[in-house]
Amino acid sequence: MSHQIASRGSPLKRVKVVEFEGIGPGPLAGLLLTQLGAEVTMVARPSPGDLPKDLTPREDGLLSRGKRRVVLNLKQEDDRTRALEIVAASDGLIEGNRPGVMERLGLGPDVCGQLNPRLVYGRMTGWGQDGPLAQAAGHDMNYVALTGLMSLTERPGHPPMLPPTVLGDAAGALGFALGMVSGLLAARESGQGCVVDGAIVDVLAMLSPLVQIISASGGFDPGVPSVFHDSPFYDRYICADGRYITVGAIEPQFYALLLQRLGLTDVVLSDQMNRSTWPALKARMTALFASHPSAHWTQILERTDACYAPVLNLTEAAAHPHNVARGLYRVTPGGDIETARGLRFLALTDRAADV
Repeated sequence: MSHQIASRGSPLKRVKVVEFEGIGPGPLAGLLLTQLGAEVTMVARPSPGDLPKDLTPREDGLLSRGKRRVVLNLKQEDDRTRALEIVAASDGLIEGNRPGVMERLGLGPDVCGQLNPRLVYGRMTGWGQDGPLAQAAGHDMNYVALTGLMSLTERPGHPPMLPPTVLGDAAGALGFALGMVSGLLAARESGQGCVVDGAIVDVLAMLSPLVQIISASGGFDPGVPSVFHDSPFYDRYICADGRYITVGAIEPQFYALLLQRLGLTDVVLSDQMNRSTWPALKARMTALFASHPSAHWTQILERTDACYAPVLNLTEAAAHPHNVARGLYRVTPGGDIETARGLRFLALTDRAADV
């Protein structure tokens, strides 16, 4: 039986990180590091940021949870000196400004590196520290569009789409956090820090090998029906109650089970990849799923190898039995849905858990 490790469940327990207040992926990366056990001090601006009020995170919101907040005006010498004192006592630094801003404030890598040679200086941006777009503004969908990944969601008659802030900002933050941890590990071994150039476009390119492999094999060729857009066994379907469900039964054995559970026993299994049969079967499955509410299909298909999941809203996701069992979300007294934890770190053996 696995046990949560109290002493080792926070692998970055003694790591100190200073985060200079920003928006989007920078604060999220700081949160990810706190969830891994790091002690994060956020240097906040004395005035509100540039985001519209409706999109500005609350001071006590999730992105600030577990961080120590210090308000400093970095344009004033005394406050800048205080910031440098925090940097000197830190293992890592996170900043999300445009290239050159921290240098103009006297807080660039050269200054901080001379003060603290072991420092891992993390720079979280969309376009990176150099390149033709380095000084241009951008947001999540711009980065996803430029890397080619957004085009993969385009279907005939439907524009490309993606979940807001997830694939660009959040994935960028996760990749950046990996870079910070890697830099911290190297600094611990060598005594020498580094600069982590955490460009979202770089992280998205890192995430692309699987789709590049599929593309190289013709899986996304224009004019050729794609498993991911046109097949009947990998799609979302609307049900009688207006809710959507998803099936993704790509493997032949999973496809066979899906057909069996749907009562489509007359479908020829060996024709799964016969693209000429897809339109008729998709029309048949569309009508079938639309004949019953989504709860009906959940009862028939969930917890099987038919590769099924209903499309839930955020409130429903927080209440789903699997997510509850995993402890993924919590509901605040005000009714907001929040992610409850980061990765779990468990004992390798039962004996280790008792040590």
